[in-house]
Formats: sequence, structure tokens, C-alpha cells
Amino acid sequence: MSSNQQILFDVPGPRAQRRIRIATVLGALAVLGGLAWAVHRFASYGELAADRWQPFTTWPIWRYMLDALWNTLLAAAATAVLSSVLGLLLALGRLSAHRPVRWLAGAYVEIFRTVPALLLIYVTLFALPRYGLNFPLFWKLVVPLVISNSAAFAEIFRAGIKALDRGQTEAGLAIGLRRGQVMRLVVLPQALLQLTPSLVSQLVGLLKDTSLGFVVSYTELLYSGQVLASYTNLLIQTFLVVALIYLVVNASLSKFARVLQARNGRFAARGRSAGPDPAVLTRGGNR
Repeated sequence: MSSNQQILFDVPGPRAQRRIRIATVLGALAVLGGLAWAVHRFASYGELAADRWQPFTTWPIWRYMLDALWNTLLAAAATAVLSSVLGLLLALGRLSAHRPVRWLAGAYVEIFRTVPALLLIYVTLFALPRYGLNFPLFWKLVVPLVISNSAAFAEIFRAGIKALDRGQTEAGLAIGLRRGQVMRLVVLPQALLQLTPSLVSQLVGLLKDTSLGFVVSYTELLYSGQVLASYTNLLIQTFLVVALIYLVVNASLSKFARVLQARNGRFAARGRSAGPDPAVLTRGGNR
């Protein structure tokens, strides 16, 4: 396990690593057995017949599914951007030297980490319109997800910042940088490099949270799959296709995270060998 992955987890010892390998093999065998049983059952009921899958070889069906995927990605992207920005502000608030700011940011995080996103959607859908806050359909999904996910992002950012050596901050202060400049120029860039796996994991969960759009009738992927299944009477086939699309998107995110993490690791190694650039820090301190 690399040093970047030690922020939230301890490195397992030899015995724990053996148990992990055994559990991985057993889990893989269980999954393969379950898949084989499912395929057998589907085949016995005729769900694998060619005519049951023929509609999914036509462009109109795929255009409908791709439009739904676009809506899903749009909601996920808006939620990710807003949640990460708000989460970073909350993390900085929890690390603030001012007690009222720490208390308010901490209260927000602790409350909305425990409140289900579905409950927040119900509040946005049914309660807020009574007080004149009737958001467009898109924002009835995105706003509750932002409130919920920003609390999770805040804890990820806070953990990454606190995991850095205090010597980084002390070195920045020693050369004349203000605390805000140390955080912006020294601490945050390193923390973000190390947090790539955790941030991508949160993004994958966020993408799956968009499936709650069925509550507000937002035409995301799962809701559109339900509509398509009721129209074609192909329930199993439709939701297998939906699951495959989710699998491809999430696997692509995970692959991107691994590539980015490897690139960041090489960049960090070069930075450690070359040492910090005094000119950059001096320019920051003179601003």
C-alpha cells in the first residue's frame, strides 16, 4: 500500500494480508457462483432468448438510454462541483481558529452526514414549496444531494489536511507566508494529491445517488429504465442494460482515478527529490 493510501487506513500486516487474499478469493467464487445460478434461472424462464433482447439492438432505444445517461451525468457533475466546493469550505471551517466557525461547520457536517439524502429530497419536494421555494425539477434532485454529499466531502478534505505533517505548515510560516497562503499554496495541493482515491470513491457513490431522481420524476438513468421497462414489458433485460451502463461509467471513473493517482505519485516523487521551489513560496509570501 502506498503512502497516499495510508491517510484513512493502517497498512495491514502479513497475517491480515493473507486473510484479505483468502476473503477476496472466496468472495470472487461466491460472485461467480451467483452469476452462474442467475444465468441458469434466466435461461430456464426464456429471459435469454434472442427476441427478448432484439429491441436493445435498435437506435431509438439506445438514444433514449443515452439521453437518460446524459441527464444522470449532468446531475452528477453539478452535484460533484457544488459539493466539493462547499465541502472544502466546511473542512476549512472545521479547522478554523475561530470557535463559532468551527462549531457551525461541525454542526452542519454532523447533522447532514446522518440525515438520509432521500429525506432531504422529500423536504425539497413537499415541504419547501409550501414556503414559496419551488425549485425546478433538476434542482429538486441536485440541491438535496449537494447538502448530503458536501458533508461527506468535508470529512474527506479534513482528514487529508490533518494527515499532512505539521512541518509543512511550520515551514511555510517560517518563510513569511500567512496562514491562508500556507493552506492555499502548500497544504491543499498536497492533500488533494493524496485524496484522489477517496474523492473518486465519493464520486462513484454520488453518481449512484442520482438514481433517487425517480422520486422527483427526473429523467435520469434508473427512472428512464423504469419507464422503458413498463413500455416494452422487458423488465429483466432493461435493468440489466441499466446496470451495465452504471458498471461501465463507474469502472471508467475508477480507471481514471488509478491513472491520476499514478501520475500524482510520480509528480510527488519528483517534487520530493527536487525539494520545494523557494521562488514560488517567496512570490506567495510577497502577495
